[in-house]
Amino acid sequence: MKKVEIYTTQWCPYCTAAKALLEDKGVDFEEVDADSPEVRMAMVQRANGRRTVPQIFIGDTHVGGYDDLSALERRGALDPLLAV
Repeated sequence: MKKVEIYTTQWCPYCTAAKALLEDKGVDFEEVDADSPEVRMAMVQRANGRRTVPQIFIGDTHVGGYDDLSALERRGALDPLLAV
């Protein structure tokens, strides 16, 4: 399985939903706290200017936010993206 990174904040309901979706699928992920300005700036640069959380990366692929992750799951495209 590819490495999964998710930039989050503690107060974000979409972050909670994204983590729950990944946990329900048994996916291990690295959570990056995006509350600090330095981490948020790095996230924005990595996410092609997107400032909202969560921002999710699977391997080298920028998935986007929770809506994007959920759409991948509904289309059946998440599992192939997670596979090595």
